Amino acid sequence: MREWAKAVARAAATLAILPQLASFRIRAALMGANRALIGSSQLLSLVPGLPGQYLRRAFLARVLEGGCSTSAAIEFGTLFSQVGAKIDERVYIGPRCHLGHVHLERDVLLAAGVHVPSGPYTHGTELSEPIQDQPGTLRVVRIGAGSWIGSNAVVLADVGRETIVGAGAVVTHPLPDRVIAAGVPARIVKRRDEPTSVPA
Repeated sequence: MREWAKAVARAAATLAILPQLASFRIRAALMGANRALIGSSQLLSLVPGLPGQYLRRAFLARVLEGGCSTSAAIEFGTLFSQVGAKIDERVYIGPRCHLGHVHLERDVLLAAGVHVPSGPYTHGTELSEPIQDQPGTLRVVRIGAGSWIGSNAVVLADVGRETIVGAGAVVTHPLPDRVIAAGVPARIVKRRDEPTSVPA
């Protein structure tokens, strides 16, 4: 019964986002897919609760080049800026996250307010012209399966599988699998696969 109800909800969400999809396609042809995605994700981010999750999933599954799994949960206020993003199975994206060119692998958890722009060089830094006029170099930032990113972290580099990034951390260099990292810039503070000493 529960799976049937979910299937009905997914179908209803697909029908509900058809006008938004049509609008996205028109705007993408006129101004580019990424700019069109920003506007659409801003609108859909404002729908609260479970209906919002179904609508966002239905829309993103059809516009993100890497796709969006039907088991992902994308909370209120989350914005996307790059159609190259990919969201795998059982990903949880907390409220008010900002995501660029990112691949969130299976079972990734993003707490509230996490920012994952498209790498560390989204703008140039020369003094010869205003920063907003300088082209950047975008890249995919991969967050490995089973990782947990704490609230308000900024992730500019890849994160390994089953790694924990502390709240407020800024990840500027790739992190390996199964570590805990914290700070600005983020540094490894512990390996998760090390045995924990128990007091006698």
